[in-house]
Amino acid sequence: MATGRRSFTPEFKRDAAALVVEQGYSIPEACRAMNVGETAMRRWVEQLKAECQGITPNAKALTAEQQRIQELEKRIKRLELEKEILKKATVDSNGQSNSLIKILICMRTFDETSKTNIYTRRERSRLQFVETRHRI
Repeated sequence: MATGRRSFTPEFKRDAAALVVEQGYSIPEACRAMNVGETAMRRWVEQLKAECQGITPNAKALTAEQQRIQELEKRIKRLELEKEILKKATVDSNGQSNSLIKILICMRTFDETSKTNIYTRRERSRLQFVETRHRI
């Protein structure tokens, strides 16, 4: 019976790569000790070395500092997007300001996709619904 693809936590990856980077193991020795493939180990070692130099990875970070940086960058991106949506909700197609009575924002996050619902009411029109989908 074939087994599925294994997944490893960032902590496990960091510990495995630390054997090579900090303790002087060779990559094959570390692979045998941690029971992982050489390709994965080489990727983790390169990522750990880059993170130690202050480079934020595209993949999930291994070090606590880089994990915090990724979390803050994600939060900044979300706040900037919410700000942009609110700006667009207050200006109509003619570029003139709407008189907003109520704005309700409901954020639901699932599978890194967020759905933002904005309800606005203008002076001369009925309740309008604006929906945008974006990746966070």
